[in-house]
Amino acid sequence: MTGPLRGLRVVEIAGTAAGAFAATLLADLGADVTRVDRPAAAPPAPGDPLGRGRRPVTADLKDPAGAAAVLSLVTDADVLIEGFRPGVAERLGIGPAEAHARNPRLVYGRVTGWGQDGPWAQRPGHDITFLALTGALLGPDADVPVAPPPYYLSSFAGGGMTLALGVLAALQHRATTGRGQVVDAAMVEGAALLTGLVQRWREAPGVHTVTAAPFYATYACADGRHVAVGAIEEKFYRTLVATLDLDDLPSRDDERNWPEVSRRFADAFRTRDRDDWAKIFAETDACVVPVLTLDEAATHPQAVARSSYLTVGGVTQPGPAPRFRDTPEPAGDLSA
Repeated sequence: MTGPLRGLRVVEIAGTAAGAFAATLLADLGADVTRVDRPAAAPPAPGDPLGRGRRPVTADLKDPAGAAAVLSLVTDADVLIEGFRPGVAERLGIGPAEAHARNPRLVYGRVTGWGQDGPWAQRPGHDITFLALTGALLGPDADVPVAPPPYYLSSFAGGGMTLALGVLAALQHRATTGRGQVVDAAMVEGAALLTGLVQRWREAPGVHTVTAAPFYATYACADGRHVAVGAIEEKFYRTLVATLDLDDLPSRDDERNWPEVSRRFADAFRTRDRDDWAKIFAETDACVVPVLTLDEAATHPQAVARSSYLTVGGVTQPGPAPRFRDTPEPAGDLSA
């Protein structure tokens, strides 16, 4: 493997999607990841983005021999990742105490829904659960919940990504102290972090919550496909209005005008196909773009120019991110 994390040794106890996503992020950046699967578990399908870049092994963690095998792996590892409910790893004999007895420099990464303690620590939950309890399903000053986003913000961004960040921070701490530690990533807390801008809106008088604005919305086109409009700043908005030839619109500064503005925008966008609008707005700074399918996203000129997508096991999927100047991303290793 190449990448800035080349030489970092990670042991992943397969289980949760959040833990798998964190391990994928580390593997994408060059870490040597060994995934421990249950003997009866089906291996990830070829091309599974949550299984790429791994070296798989199997171990029955309910058997003392399986637990011993995991502890043998962590003896020479830098990081262990697990997503059990609190207390399960300890009952299996592979908790932080046992792991650090083998390797005091180990960074022990844990990701759960609610964290390792608290009255709800043992409760089950899913992405919608954590979004609901952080206010993320209502947004700013709303009374009716929005539809849950389709890409599992709590699990991946709130849980897996914060776990990966915590692991890297703990490795920096180890570099200065020589000691490993435990990283406790909770999906509900990571989801709450994502609401920070909304919290700012609520506390700042006069700041518009653009999620209800007609200049921050999607509109259907003549062919039934859609464009996304994000003309928040005044200069972008002026370009949007001029391109649509709607110079007689009422002021957007008065929210009472928003229903009429939205209707006029909708009528205008329905006069052409999506790709026609995409070509027209491609030459402007109006922040109007086509709403692409997953397949279309991989063929967008910006994605193609940067090789943002790769093919693993015949499946096209997003490649490693971010990029590094001096340590090339391991895309070639992943797609081989």
